[in-house]
Amino acid sequence: MEDEQSFSDICGGRLALQRRYYSPSCREFCLSCPRLSLRSLTAVTCSVWLAAYGLFTLCENSMVLSAAIFITLVGLLGYLHFVKIDQETLLIIDSLGIQMTSSYASGKESTTFIEMSKVKDIVINEAIYMATAESWTRRRTTRTSQCPYGMPVLQAEN
Repeated sequence: MEDEQSFSDICGGRLALQRRYYSPSCREFCLSCPRLSLRSLTAVTCSVWLAAYGLFTLCENSMVLSAAIFITLVGLLGYLHFVKIDQETLLIIDSLGIQMTSSYASGKESTTFIEMSKVKDIVINEAIYMATAESWTRRRTTRTSQCPYGMPVLQAEN
C-alpha cells in the first residue's frame, strides 16, 4: 500500500512524503524535494559573473573573469555533491533494523544502517539556526553520536 502527502517547507517549497507498507513489519518513508531550479541557478551565476565583470572593468585583469568562471563551476559542483539533497528514505524492518538513505542532486547516495538491537528510541528534534528552522531525526543508541550544529545528544539510558 502506498500513501503520498504534500507539505511545504519553511521557504514555501514543496515537499512530498511517500509512505509504503510492504508488510506489517516493513515500512518505508520517502521525503522528496524539488530538483534544483533553473531560476535560482541562473540568478546566482549571473550575480557572480556581473560582480566579476565589474571588478574586471576596474582593474582590467582577465584573471578576474577566469576566476569567476572557475569559482562558479567548483561551487556548483560542490553544492550538488555535498549539500543539495533530493530525497531521503527511511526503511524500517522491525526484526532487522533501520536504514537511512540520502540521495544528493549529483547522484551520490549516503546510506546508514542501524541494527534494531541498538535502537532504544527515535527522537525528532527541531532547532532554529540562523533564522531558519532545521529539523532532523536522531536515534538514541547505546553509543554516543554527534548532532549537526554541535547540539547536545541525549545519552542512552540504562
